[in-house]
Amino acid sequence: MNELTVLQRIAVWILPVIFAITVHEVAHGWVAKKYGDNTASLLGRLTLNPIKHVDLFGTIIIPGLLLITGTGFIFGWAKPVPVDARNFKNPRRDMAIVALAGPISNVLMAIGWALVARVGVSIHAQTEAIALPLIYTGIAGISINLVLALINLLPIPPLDGSRVLTGILPDYWAWQYNRLERFGFVILLVLLYTKALNMLLAYPMFIAQQAFFSIAGLN
Repeated sequence: MNELTVLQRIAVWILPVIFAITVHEVAHGWVAKKYGDNTASLLGRLTLNPIKHVDLFGTIIIPGLLLITGTGFIFGWAKPVPVDARNFKNPRRDMAIVALAGPISNVLMAIGWALVARVGVSIHAQTEAIALPLIYTGIAGISINLVLALINLLPIPPLDGSRVLTGILPDYWAWQYNRLERFGFVILLVLLYTKALNMLLAYPMFIAQQAFFSIAGLN
């Protein structure tokens, strides 16, 4: 997408980013409700209205800076949907399932955006003016959702992957492991700043993108 202007890149990425971040959080709350926790529902967070989920830093500033600087690596986050594990019958197991709901929603959205891109590919010869926005937006949707799914599966507290690992570890080790949560954001920033995050995710991202680009008819 380097051939696009900054304004064109913003137009292409804005909807995929907002939906990827918003639906990810709603998925956590929706699954939590299915397992007995109505906290998110009672607070009005089971809505696709992005205003309810926007985090100024994570939803606007970080994705915006990454987009404008053309790093090729875009991610962000919304305000976490509140979940009270005390309402679950099996707190550790159910919390792990709730955590997985976020990345799974991103994978499903990536499939949806791949189909949007495929529509663009199929009509490209007839109407390029409509096809190109569909293709570019589909590529953006695939990319942001795969990035969010992969990042959130990292076992760094409080990312979703850490909740899954907590559900597997023995009680004592789970408690010790979750003490790292206060350093989680700093760890993530260091990985991003040193480009270690790019190197860590580059290969799985490449493999996943190739699979979804195949669905989109872009390979």
